[in-house]
Amino acid sequence: MTPPPRFRRPELVPGQRRRRRRRERAAQRRRRTLVILGIGLLIVFGVVAASFGGAAAALDNCSLSSLRPVSQGENSRVYDGNGVLLGYIPTARNRQPTALQNVSTWMQRATIAIEDRRFYQHGGVDWEGILRAAVKDVQAGRAVEGASTITQQLVRNLYPISNQRTLDRKVKEACLAIKLSDKWSKPKILDEYLNAVYYGNHAYGVQAAAQTYFSEKPRYLSPPQAALVAGLTQAPSDYDPFLHPDTALARRNEVLRAMLDNGDLTRRQYREAVRSPLGLRDGRRKYDIRYVKPRDRYFFNYVNDELVAQYGASTVRSGGLKVYTTVDLRYQREAANAIRGRLNLGNDPAAAVVSIDPQNGQIKAMTAVVPGRRENDFNLASQARRQAGSTFKAFVLATAIKQHINPAATYYLSAPFHYQPDPLTEAWDVHTYDDSYEGSISIENATLKSDNTVYARLTLDVGPENVAETAHDLGITTPLPPYPSMGLGSIAVSPLEMTSAYATFADGGIASRPTGIRRVVLSDGTVDRDAGWGVPDQHQAIPDWVAAEVTRVLGENIQEGTGVAANFGRPAAGKTGTTTDHADAWFCGYTPNLTTSVWVGYPRGEVPMTDVHGIAVAGGTFPAEIWHDYMEKAATGTPDRGFAAPRGTPDWLSYYRGQYQYQGGGYYNSYSGSSSETTPTTTTTTVPTTTPQQQHHQQAPPPTQPKRTPPPPADNTPSPGTPDAGRHQPPPD
Repeated sequence: MTPPPRFRRPELVPGQRRRRRRRERAAQRRRRTLVILGIGLLIVFGVVAASFGGAAAALDNCSLSSLRPVSQGENSRVYDGNGVLLGYIPTARNRQPTALQNVSTWMQRATIAIEDRRFYQHGGVDWEGILRAAVKDVQAGRAVEGASTITQQLVRNLYPISNQRTLDRKVKEACLAIKLSDKWSKPKILDEYLNAVYYGNHAYGVQAAAQTYFSEKPRYLSPPQAALVAGLTQAPSDYDPFLHPDTALARRNEVLRAMLDNGDLTRRQYREAVRSPLGLRDGRRKYDIRYVKPRDRYFFNYVNDELVAQYGASTVRSGGLKVYTTVDLRYQREAANAIRGRLNLGNDPAAAVVSIDPQNGQIKAMTAVVPGRRENDFNLASQARRQAGSTFKAFVLATAIKQHINPAATYYLSAPFHYQPDPLTEAWDVHTYDDSYEGSISIENATLKSDNTVYARLTLDVGPENVAETAHDLGITTPLPPYPSMGLGSIAVSPLEMTSAYATFADGGIASRPTGIRRVVLSDGTVDRDAGWGVPDQHQAIPDWVAAEVTRVLGENIQEGTGVAANFGRPAAGKTGTTTDHADAWFCGYTPNLTTSVWVGYPRGEVPMTDVHGIAVAGGTFPAEIWHDYMEKAATGTPDRGFAAPRGTPDWLSYYRGQYQYQGGGYYNSYSGSSSETTPTTTTTTVPTTTPQQQHHQQAPPPTQPKRTPPPPADNTPSPGTPDAGRHQPPPD
């Protein structure tokens, strides 16, 4: 049996075939639309039903006031003494909030075009956008467009909502977005979003992103730059322009197309933008020192160390602090200029300058310049410790004056000094800087000539342990073993310590702990008053009459001693210092308003500075000249006043005889070419065993000239542990 023929549809002409396909596609779209509308209705129904169903708990927690915002991890800001931004202390999140008016309009438009084009029309949740995204996802067969608004994304960043894709989370997020939209204006929402969103490479917020990718401020972002940054939020790792430039370029152009479709760009602007290269300028390496100039980095790091000491590293790294410091950027600039004005060659030694307000210990300048190098991680001003040379003699002088020894009327032997208390210890042989000697000389004049042999004897007489105690009281923090050579500056200290100690002389014997911070605002907005920022930590280190007498002698040193190069025409006091082989050179000095120390040397070690601009560097050369140039500029606009008169008066010993005052078997007088084999005539020949404070006898007169004999041969070999002895002949120090 033959089967019946199959039914065949009549052949369609081409026009009919096309119309049929169009009808089938239209029917398919209607079916999809119905499905999508059904899904949308189910979502809406789910939101409504959630009030009565399983998501009721989520809605119960839909209260902005009941949720504590998540910490955004803002970089800490550091300001100078006048409130000018000095730089940022970075956190694990590189975040630097900025106001919306500081963000390019192109950046704002690019963000809205690609993330939420109906941002200004909806109320936090864009139901039309949800349906539109659902249509595109169904058509593509995969998720190709998100439906979360900028407000919803901000809610995720601000509040601790679960990241699980559950109905509860979606309901809660939508509810919070609606409430946030009712509470905040659109500009505020956009502002908060741009400061919170992650753009990759540790950059949170638009300011960090602009710096990271273009080394630029966000207000200057061009359309293609803004489009690149705005496009990163969807997948920062995938679109990383440093790692995937082609993918990043395609994404940028996608954002530009969205801006064109949204009416934010003209056709011409769009064509020019898509043809431009990425134009990246890597700002990642500047992340840890953003905005900090090289001259300010030493102070900046010092402040960071102070914060870590007070709060701990984890608190500082968590960010959000606002730190108001003591530094004056004008002083910083003048200090750096003073160094460069004297040491301007690539092979010149480095120099560091530290200035302190003596009345409160506030650091006004802390900088260093290393010729040939733009930056140096090691803080030469506060961390570097070098032998202080003769600048340490000021502490021996203060100790002697405390013991009622009158520096103007008490005479010591200026002659080579041999010290070996027992045969088992190494001998200490002390010479002057240029091997010239004065015979009998007052302590005051020995200070002006920076006579090592006098100060070696004086250190032993007043007691090295007493010198160490005085130095610590004044502001030296380095441990000081009571070696006899300590009085000549053989122990290494930092410029910050020396400045702090000399500031005590300037303030009438009141020592103030140095600080670089005036005020700290914590991450929660409260001012930290418990740490004591801005409150001087002070104590009376020495009597005011002792400080005044030291100031009188050191003032003469600037007028006619080794420090004449520092004289800039105002009342000032100071002392030079030069170490063995000219490896370090110092000038420490002060006015009533400002105390400053200058150190010159090579950072890499004890390198002799015997030929710098044709001379051997001593304290009276480059250090004193830098001090002069800087202090002259720093004094501009400040009152020209003298040092305050002390309230107390000295009670000098009527007679003093130290054990080592004339020890040495004789002395050599460089003026008369004579030496002596006898001790000078005094009212007594007995060496007292009591302390100087207990010796209330008549002061010994200057010694008589003894029989002259030929001078001993010169010994130009520097003595171990005796800074300021040397082979060269710059101005004596």
